[in-house]
Amino acid sequence: MASLLYLGVRPELDAATAERASFRIALGVDDDRLDRVDLTTTRLPEDAFERYAGFVIGGSPYNVTDVRKSETQQRVEADLERIAARALDGGTTAFFTCFGIGVVTRLLGGAVTTDHPEEAAAAEIRTTAEGADDPLFGPAGPVFQAFTAHKEGSVAVPPGAVLLAGNEACPVQAYRAGADLYATQFHPEPSPRDFADRMVFYRTTGYFDPEAFHTVQEAILASVVSEPARILHRFGERALARHSAGGR
Repeated sequence: MASLLYLGVRPELDAATAERASFRIALGVDDDRLDRVDLTTTRLPEDAFERYAGFVIGGSPYNVTDVRKSETQQRVEADLERIAARALDGGTTAFFTCFGIGVVTRLLGGAVTTDHPEEAAAAEIRTTAEGADDPLFGPAGPVFQAFTAHKEGSVAVPPGAVLLAGNEACPVQAYRAGADLYATQFHPEPSPRDFADRMVFYRTTGYFDPEAFHTVQEAILASVVSEPARILHRFGERALARHSAGGR
């Protein structure tokens, strides 16, 4: 039976474990249909493109704009570029999130800067006209809430990609490149409880005022965020159906 692969790119492996659980629930798949590889400790398997119907890439404290990068981060970025390139060629399906959108933007020849950060919060996201026609984003409606927490962002939609969603703080919140590569700046997978729990791992890393931890966490827990997980669910259905139909 075909399965998907979750790629963890968080050095904090406990945070990656919780993130993988969030992805599984949002995708709506059984535990044995979402495998896991942590790229911070393990290279992308050589047979990954033959084994999996599609890939979902989690978030990370890494930044594409980091001036000094460890060997681990450089290796992670190279593996993510391999997946993005294969999806661009139609050889697989992939959904990149948070840090991953920067990797894809750079690969496509776009610019990533620190001009469009967003603190940890439930942000209003607006779909574009192209987003309204997209099979994943169209059903989400013209406006929805999604969780954000990032220090960098794409300056504009990169060459060859179609802008699907944005907002005032960060104009590039989501895009599609080709038919099989999706990338979001926001986090599509966590529930409010998941996101509030994730904050514990990153309390002093610059995504929110650590002195306001409880206030920010309470606001997260009180938010209503449902559409991003449905977007991810539609991606999973599409990837598995494509594989069953012999799409690669």
